[in-house]
Amino acid sequence: MGRQWLHAKREVAGLKKGQITGKLVKEISVAAKLGGADPNANARLAAAVEKAKRASVSRDVIERAIKKGAGVGGEKLEMEHVVFEGYAPHKVPLIVEVLTDNNNRTAPEIRVLFKKGGQLGAPGSNKFLFDHVGIVEAHSADAAADIEAAAIEAGAQNVEPLTHSENDDIPADAIGARFLTERADLHSVSQWLAQNGWTVVTSELGYVAKSYPELSDDDRGRVGEFLQALEDHDDVHRVWAALR
Repeated sequence: MGRQWLHAKREVAGLKKGQITGKLVKEISVAAKLGGADPNANARLAAAVEKAKRASVSRDVIERAIKKGAGVGGEKLEMEHVVFEGYAPHKVPLIVEVLTDNNNRTAPEIRVLFKKGGQLGAPGSNKFLFDHVGIVEAHSADAAADIEAAAIEAGAQNVEPLTHSENDDIPADAIGARFLTERADLHSVSQWLAQNGWTVVTSELGYVAKSYPELSDDDRGRVGEFLQALEDHDDVHRVWAALR
C-alpha cells in the first residue's frame, strides 16, 4: 500500500552493504531518541534492531547506535528531520523524509534529484493527498492466523495482507500483514502483536496515499526508478509514494 515498489526492489536495485548498514544504524539511533533505549518499551527500536541483526550488523554497532540516540555516554545524536513534498514522473504524489546533520548540504542534493524527472513542491503542497498514520508490518508462522481478528484485538484501524514479494522481511511461507493504526496507538498495537505470536518487522509513523493513479507498466517502471534514486540517497529516511 504505497511502499511495495520499495520493498520488492530494495535489494535488487542494490544499495551497497555499507549504505544499508548506515541507514539501519541511523534508524536505530532515531528510534532510541524518539522512544527511549529499551527495545521492550519501544516497538520501533525493537523492529529496527531485529532488522539490523538480520543484515549482520554487529552487536557493538547496534549498542553504540542506541546509546547515541538515547544520549547515553559521550555521543549525542544531532539530526534534523526534514520533509520534502513533490511529484514523481507522471504526477505521482510523494513525500520524502530526510534525516540529516547538515540540511544546507542535503537540500540542494534532493532538489537535484527531483530535477531529473520529478517536480519538487512547496511545503504543504500535497501532504493532504496522504493519511498520516501508524504502520506496523508483521508476520506469523501460524498458517491459521486471522489477520482481521488480530487487527481487531490489537486495536488497529485497518489491515491488509502482506507478502514476501512486497516486503522481503516477510518469510515466503509466513502469514504477513500491514496494520494501519491511529498515530497514538502505534506502540500499543505493535506490543500486542509481538506478545501474541507475531514478529514485527516495521513499526513507524508514515504516510498512506488516499488514492492511486492508473499507470501503464512502462510508466510504473519509470516512476520506480525515480523513487529508487531518491531512496538511494544516504540522508533519505523514507519515501512514501502513491504507487501500489
